[in-house]
Amino acid sequence: MLDRLARGNIPPKHHVKHPNPEGGLFWEECLTRRGFDGPYSILYHQHAPHQHRSQPTTQGWPAPKMAKNNALRKHHIRTQNLKPDAGAPVNARRPLVFNEDVVVSVLRPSIPDPVYVSNVDGDELIFILQGSGLMRSPFGDLRFKQHDYVWIPKGILYRLIPDSGPQYWLSMECPGGVNIPQQWRNESGQLRMNAPYCHRDFKRPEFRGPLDEGIRDLVVKRGGQFAGFQLPESPLDVIGWDGSVYPIVFPIHCFQPRVGQIHLPPDAHGTFSTRGALICSFVPRKVDFHDQAIPCPYPHSSVDCDELLFYCTGDFTSRKGVGPGSLSVHPAGIPHGPHPGAYANSVGSRDTEELAVMIDTFRPLHFTEEALGLEDLDYMESFLPSSVPALKTSQLPA
Repeated sequence: MLDRLARGNIPPKHHVKHPNPEGGLFWEECLTRRGFDGPYSILYHQHAPHQHRSQPTTQGWPAPKMAKNNALRKHHIRTQNLKPDAGAPVNARRPLVFNEDVVVSVLRPSIPDPVYVSNVDGDELIFILQGSGLMRSPFGDLRFKQHDYVWIPKGILYRLIPDSGPQYWLSMECPGGVNIPQQWRNESGQLRMNAPYCHRDFKRPEFRGPLDEGIRDLVVKRGGQFAGFQLPESPLDVIGWDGSVYPIVFPIHCFQPRVGQIHLPPDAHGTFSTRGALICSFVPRKVDFHDQAIPCPYPHSSVDCDELLFYCTGDFTSRKGVGPGSLSVHPAGIPHGPHPGAYANSVGSRDTEELAVMIDTFRPLHFTEEALGLEDLDYMESFLPSSVPALKTSQLPA
């Protein structure tokens, strides 16, 4: 959570009566985390927010299922080969890589959500590779555009409304919640002055007051399953709210990259944290300025982490054959590093134009069958010098 906000019409104290013009009371709804011990927000509704009935639903994205073969090797998943979905975001997520702490999916929706969605399995962090749109919730409207992160805390009722035109999004579902890394906060929770972003960089919802879109269907994700509910009134009937739990947009280009004399480790690029993983932003920047520096990342054996990279734009110094939408996974257990020639050729570089999202996870990542169906099977061999004969695809592990 970032900071406390107050919007609209709220009473002078929480848990006290808030009279409405008809002589009754507005309804207080508390959205809490970690029971009642964590961050929370309080919303004030025109109607009771807890009165609804169960109904069947066909809405919702699939749960990830581990592929039979998860061989230990470097992977390059060409998500560009996924066909665009002629559907809504609630149904368009295609899980590709996952573990107990994060589910990484790609979605290419074409129409707005026809229902309201509430994911209580985890926070959602969506990176917009291509496209733009609106996230609508009781907290207000939040516009997003290309290269924005959209942070949706768990339990928030929302609806995603893509603009017209192609959409290409990366979804990171985090059961342990999404947070600002502790290293960027001071003792009062404020972002430190040496953090790679400031409070002004984050976009908060534009509160608009009560709204009725005519939608009365809600789907709730819990335990990997979707349940349907019918609402008697619009859930967007909020007259005011305050608290620290609300959706946020962060433009990746607002991230202020660090530069050192020599190559800095990935946590310098840490943007969001979650249980068991760090989410990093690689943005265009100056590179290392020591006169003997090698700007290209050095080969490394990070024996406690799997590394996932989602490539967005630019020239990727250490990798060849990847492009926007490429997703590479370098697992712990085997050293990984730059492609042949990249290491030495980077000497003398002064800047880099790459844009990428990286996730370092402490638990092993698993692949779905759909992900392996999009795999570039030549990727593992591509790190060998050209003088070493390549194996035939049929000789690789199944």
